[in-house]
Amino acid sequence: MRAALVKGPVAGVFWMVVTGVLFVGVTAMVKHLGARIPAAESAFLRYAMGLVFLIPIIGTLRRTRFDRRTVMLFGVRGFVHAMGVILWFFAMTRIPIAEVTAMNYLSPVYVTLGAALFLGEKLAFRRIAAVIVALIGALIVLRPGLRELDEGHIAMLATAVLFAIGYLVAKVVADEQEPVVVVAMLSIVVTISLAPFAALHWVTPTLYELVWLFGVAALATAGHFTMTLAFRAAPVTVTQPVTFLQLVWASVLGVVVFGEMLDGWVILGGVVILGSVMFLTWREAVLKRRAARPPDVPL
Repeated sequence: MRAALVKGPVAGVFWMVVTGVLFVGVTAMVKHLGARIPAAESAFLRYAMGLVFLIPIIGTLRRTRFDRRTVMLFGVRGFVHAMGVILWFFAMTRIPIAEVTAMNYLSPVYVTLGAALFLGEKLAFRRIAAVIVALIGALIVLRPGLRELDEGHIAMLATAVLFAIGYLVAKVVADEQEPVVVVAMLSIVVTISLAPFAALHWVTPTLYELVWLFGVAALATAGHFTMTLAFRAAPVTVTQPVTFLQLVWASVLGVVVFGEMLDGWVILGGVVILGSVMFLTWREAVLKRRAARPPDVPL
């Protein structure tokens, strides 16, 4: 039986572990490349070379019909995501990998706030409490006033917000289009959106740098695929806790490979943020089960 068809908690956890390894590999490769190539150009090259992975679904894209509203939604999502990617690449060259990973966990929290503000979802007390806890976790990571904040920290705060906005738009289009179309359109629009920013300060990349950026594209694409397998195999409440391993691996990688200091406050803050995300995920699962439960019929 193909691995993609295997279902159950063990399969879900396995694929999410693989996903974590791949995404940490992405951060490591970007960190290794450094800041010689501007962030916007690095992001553009990563997405442009990643378009090769869309070749198998060209037929699906050609058969898909888009109305003006759908095109606008894809455009907004792609542009917002592109800005977030630029800031993420910039942050990777400025602050430790562990801090980037910990602050990435804020995106689902911002999604919860955005869903309440723009999609009309109810923001109950428990959700509000979880959001507050996550923000406390962010303060633990940043520790403003106790240390000097880098531009990379500000970039990551903005990155989490931008990715959250993109996710909210994705929730809308995902109900109307096939998943492969949603992923493909994101890649295409992000590449187009990044092009003018990359051209502003173009630095001719070496063959070595192009190979590494293609590696980034390959690992990121594989990571999104294995994450899909994880979500198909098991509930999010099972797979979400496994994402904490990304913070562990990123911390170890930063210390061993890049000589970064292991910051216990960053680990603690990341745990607090992830704990909030896990609670929000669990509550979503509980509410969905209640909504799907048929009402009691009197005998």
